[in-house]
Amino acid sequence: MPSIFSHAIVGFSGGRIMPLEEKPARFWFFSILCPILPGIDTFGFVIGIPYDHFFGHRGFFHSVPFAFILALLVVVLFFTKEKIFSKRWSLLVLYFFIITSTHGILDAFTSGGLGITLLSPFDNTRYFFAFTPITVSPLKLSAFFSGRGLRVILSEIVWVWLPALLIMSGVNYVRAKHRRKF
Repeated sequence: MPSIFSHAIVGFSGGRIMPLEEKPARFWFFSILCPILPGIDTFGFVIGIPYDHFFGHRGFFHSVPFAFILALLVVVLFFTKEKIFSKRWSLLVLYFFIITSTHGILDAFTSGGLGITLLSPFDNTRYFFAFTPITVSPLKLSAFFSGRGLRVILSEIVWVWLPALLIMSGVNYVRAKHRRKF
């Protein structure tokens, strides 16, 4: 998987391009948390859940259906002033769904592990994309202070951070140009 840092950067970048006038602190908190949260399944190793188990690492919590469930829960529980099914409510659900989904999608671009169950619980097949340029992140923090950790961060800078920065900058540039015309 990409590191927790890269998942957080994706959430921050997503928040920067989200077309909302008001972005309260809880919006930013969940923008960072939602793309990270699927990685909670790494704790399964500590309590003895096998890697290839439904709830194992890169299992159900990395799936698109989980991302949708989490997005609904976040909006229903923490954005209570939004009228259900209103335009803003729907936009928030879609936004949190997309940024949470990026976790499993980015993991499918990594170079290691057993693959990601993107469609669980409907299909528990573990997938990788044909192109896997992101160096898989170590699970132990201490491993980041090694040559391997440096290779992981450099890989993520190239394949996650720079694209996120370019997308965020491009969207903000287009918005600024568009505003000047009117």
